[in-house]
Amino acid sequence: MGVKDVTPTRSELIELKKKIKLSQGGHKLLKMKRDGLILEFFEILSKARDVRSELDVAYEEASKKIGIANAVDGVISVKSTAFSLKGTPEVELESRNIMGVVVPKIESSSVKKSIDERGYGVLGTSSYIDESADAYEILVENIILAAEIETTMKKLLDDIEKTKRRVNALEFKVIPELEEAMAFIRLRLEEMERENTFRLKRIKG
Repeated sequence: MGVKDVTPTRSELIELKKKIKLSQGGHKLLKMKRDGLILEFFEILSKARDVRSELDVAYEEASKKIGIANAVDGVISVKSTAFSLKGTPEVELESRNIMGVVVPKIESSSVKKSIDERGYGVLGTSSYIDESADAYEILVENIILAAEIETTMKKLLDDIEKTKRRVNALEFKVIPELEEAMAFIRLRLEEMERENTFRLKRIKG
């Protein structure tokens, strides 16, 4: 903010004081928001590590189960069973609010099914195919949960960065410039007051 060349007034000084107070209030609120978002982020990060670990385990288990099913029942039998499956998982995307940040909430249904709900006949398939189907249903559930958490983390990180930039702009640019302008106006008004006092003394003299 540049210093004005025109003669300052007391109303400008009052206006600057209001702006500084408003900026300081905004700065305080934004810092609180930033700190709150950081706490939320680390809380979710801890959960994300567990989910990622569970996802890796579920993937390994599903891969192992499908490998056994392919070896015992044959690839063609496994594929034909997969094609006979009826009903697909339903995913509904909702949203929730974390300190002003809108993050996704994924609701899923029809992922985990009983054997009779899957659509393939129990006769003609082995327990290895059933175990593979179980393992992949668990894997899909883990993938959905991981997608929700990782998207939430990304959105929180983006908003933390944005809030940090606004906090820094207020702290290191806006407020110091306003305070500098106020100090200049106050100094100039004091000089003008002294000049007026000196002028009045000369007139009286």
